[in-house]
Order: sequence, then structure tokens, then C-alpha cells
Amino acid sequence: MVAAAQENATSTAVRAKARRQRDEELLVWPDLVFVEFIAAMVFLLSLTALSIAINAPLLDRANPGVTPNPSKAPWYFLNLQELLLHMDPALAGVVVPTIALIALGAIPYFDNTHDGQGEWLSTPRAGRLTFLGAAVGSIGTILLILYDASKHVVIFEGLTGSKWPVGLNFLRTSRALQNDLPWPEWSKKIPLGDFIPSTQLGLPKIVLDLNIAEFLVAQIIPVSTMVGLPILMSIVLWKTGVAKTRRDHMIAQFSGFIAVFIVLTIVGTAFRGQGMELLPPWLVKPPIS
Repeated sequence: MVAAAQENATSTAVRAKARRQRDEELLVWPDLVFVEFIAAMVFLLSLTALSIAINAPLLDRANPGVTPNPSKAPWYFLNLQELLLHMDPALAGVVVPTIALIALGAIPYFDNTHDGQGEWLSTPRAGRLTFLGAAVGSIGTILLILYDASKHVVIFEGLTGSKWPVGLNFLRTSRALQNDLPWPEWSKKIPLGDFIPSTQLGLPKIVLDLNIAEFLVAQIIPVSTMVGLPILMSIVLWKTGVAKTRRDHMIAQFSGFIAVFIVLTIVGTAFRGQGMELLPPWLVKPPIS
């Protein structure tokens, strides 16, 4: 009799839990579909109003024989086009996007706790970490873009009234490290193809010459920056006690990633003029043929 009573109590608790979970669910209709319909109508009306009020900056019919200046990608690819200005094309166009997608997909496997699933700002420190991650990502990206465009030289010369020191020309841009430092001749063409036994496999000889300076500027420095700065941010947040759990670190990292994505898109859209030169938005003109 005691066992039957315990089983009945257990069954009652299980049924109550299942009923409570069912009450907390939202149905596709009308809860989800109604909200999506309202959002779609608001978006459609806003887009219609903008198209009536603002003329699209359309140019003449495209001429395949003439490349416009500047020639920009669609807005959703302008972040990648911005990366192409600062590092090796294969790295910016293929490797970085692939690794970024893999890292985003790995977040649920790294942060595998079930507490607060599906909730924004699900931890007590989430709001602060979101702000810090976004601030570090956006400010850090802006500073790196300004450095690679030699804007720190312009600021220095404007504040001091004197020219940038010749002895520090290698700090003007990352490319200056390659062009202005006295690299030895042997480091500019190391025949790595000679160490690949392709001929022994019946294949043609692989011609692969390594330029250490170019490899450092186009690949080592960008990769070290993209990997090292997020790790450094997590270490600082951990040491200061701001981030204590895996979810805390993931919130900060994801916020920083979104901030970098947005900053790169804005810079590529509004701050790149003819020749992809970094300019104030009011000086950026439509492309010319």
C-alpha cells in the first residue's frame, strides 16, 4: 500500500510537471505567425516609405569593359572586402570566414549548460559582459583600421607640427614593416619547393618561394591579432572576476564578434572612397567609371 501511494504521488508530480511545461509553451499559431506577420508588414511599409522618399544612387548601365572606382561588393560582403585590404586575400576571403563559422557553431558545445537556455542576458553579469565585449571589439577594430591607414601619423603630425620621424617609418603601417626594414636578401626568396619531394611522386616540381617579410605582414600579424586579442580579453575578464563561467566568456566573445562584424561593414560602406581610401563619410562619392 505504501509503494502504491508513493507511485501515485510520483505520477501526480510527473503529470503536474508535464502540464506546467505545456502551459509554458507557445503555439506556432497565433503566437509565432502573428508576430512574424506584423514584423514583415512593418519592414515592408518602412522599405516602401524609404524608396519613395530617397532616390537610390543608381548609375548608368554596367559596362563590363570599365571597372567603377571604387568597386565595392554587396553590403553583406563589405566586411570581408574590408578584411581584404589588411591581410592576405586567401586568408581574408576563405580561411577567416570558415573558421568564424566553425567557432560560432562550436559555442553550444563549449557552453553546454542548460540553465537559462534561450534567454538573452541569462546570467547576472551578462549585461556588463555584452557591453565590454562590444566595446573591445568595436574600439579595437577601429584602432587597427586607423593604424593600417596611417592615421596615427596624421594625428601625430597635426598635434606636434612636425614630420613623422624617419627612423620610425616602419611603424607607419603594417606593410611598412615589409618595405622599410632592411630585410636580408636571403629572407625574400626561400625555396620551400625544393624541400617538397613532388618529383619523387611523379609530379612536377612545386615552385614555392617564401618571403618572410610578406608572410609576417600578410599572415602572421593578422592571425596573431585575430586570435590573440580575444584570448587576451578573456584572460583579463577572468583575472578581474568579471567573467566566471563558460557562458560569461561566450557572451563576451560573441558580443565582440558582432561588434567587429558591424564596424567592418560600416567602414566598408561609408568610409571607403575612390581607390578604397579611408575618408570621412561626407567625402565618399558614388563610384565613377
